[in-house]
Order: sequence, then structure tokens, then C-alpha cells
Amino acid sequence: MARRRLGFWRRLAIVLAKPALLLLTRRVWRGAEHLPAAGGVIVVANHVSHADPLITGHFVYEAGRWPCFLGKASLFRMPLVGLLLSRVGQIPVERGSVNAARSLEMLEAVVRAGGVVMIYPEGTTTREPDLWPMTGKTGAARLALATGAPVVPLAIWGPQRIFDPRTGALRLRPRTPVTVVAGPPIDLGGRCDGEPSKETLAEMTDKIMLRVRDMLAEIRAETPPPLYPRRRRPAGASPVVDVTPLEGAA
Repeated sequence: MARRRLGFWRRLAIVLAKPALLLLTRRVWRGAEHLPAAGGVIVVANHVSHADPLITGHFVYEAGRWPCFLGKASLFRMPLVGLLLSRVGQIPVERGSVNAARSLEMLEAVVRAGGVVMIYPEGTTTREPDLWPMTGKTGAARLALATGAPVVPLAIWGPQRIFDPRTGALRLRPRTPVTVVAGPPIDLGGRCDGEPSKETLAEMTDKIMLRVRDMLAEIRAETPPPLYPRRRRPAGASPVVDVTPLEGAA
């Protein structure tokens, strides 16, 4: 990354975040070479903590790229925070609204312009009791088909020691161990000019999540369980149809 091209707002974000992250975390990072030095990239990661974006964003920045995340629209309405997020190229999304489709279009524009898009396909922090990945939503697969950009898997473990979503416990302790590992791009096939079938999108999404899960299993040195379902229906309930316009890109 040419540091002189970052601009004022990105430099400000680095000044605010990087020293705190260096103090707070003891980093084990591997696989940064799998992030292309230039061109559009889709990075897909598991989601174990609300601290994940800072940790994975730091990893991608130090690999020489600038990460673009989707964030809750409410964050962009906060004084100063919203201004900073907008100025550094992050994208707001109103979950479950018709405007969410616009966010996917904006992500596609970022990729086509040669940027790095960060996606948590689970759509939220995992609800699996031991923080293994859940099944994913299809936004990353849709974006890959639309752009043909490489999909780089990222496995992360350790941010839950900073903020555990299961308990809401926040522990700001210096040198908390965090591991981030990037893998080779996932072969999902070529681009698709038409509307892909639900089956195709589901198969691609499962392939993404299984790769990330298996990378996480290597970090944890444990045998992973099957992907955890994002929704559990009561016995006898009708199937739930997901009509969220933007799936799995936040």
C-alpha cells in the first residue's frame, strides 16, 4: 500500500485504532500472501466477536490493502463515528429493508474498482455454543458470481477473549492472544450473467463456510462439528423464507 495515498481520514483512523490494537492483542498472523496486492477481492471470515472487524481490518491493512466493511446504519448516524466511517469508505446497511440491496450494489462497485470487501457470511456473531461457524447467507456467493473476484477465506480465533458475545463480557487486557489465518482463494467456479439458482448459491455458500470452518479447526486443533443452523424452527413449524435483500454481507 502506498501510504501517501491513504488521505487524511484513513490516516486518522489508523492513528486512533492501531496503537490500541498493538497494545491489546498478541497477534499470530499467517497467510497474508494469499491476499492479492492489487485488484478486487472478497474476504470471507467467521464471526466470533464484535471485536472481529477491528482485528481482521488490522490484518488486511498490514497486508497492504484497505478493508471495506458493511456496518449497521445506526452507527453511521452517531456523531463523529458516523462521519469517520463514511470518510474511510465503509458502507451502511439497513438490515431487512429494501435499501439493503443498494448496499450490495455498493459492495460490487468497490470490488470492481479494485477494493477489498470484508464479509461475514453468517450475518451475525455465531450462535453456536462453542463459537464454531454457522451456515452462511448467500451474499458473498452472489458477489463472487457478479464480479468474478477471488474469494479469500479468513479464519479468526481469540477476539472472543476481548468481547464474548455469549456473555457480553468485555475484557480489555493487554496482549490478548488473537489468531488470524488467510487461505488460498476458494474455487467457486466462473461468473454468472443470469440469476443463479438457489441451489447454486447454497452450494457455493456451504463451500465457503466449510473451508473457513476447517481452517478454524486447524487453529483450535479440534475436530469441528457440522455447520450450525442459523435458525431453529419449532417442531411442526412451517419453513421460514429468508427475504432479506442483502444476504450474508454484514
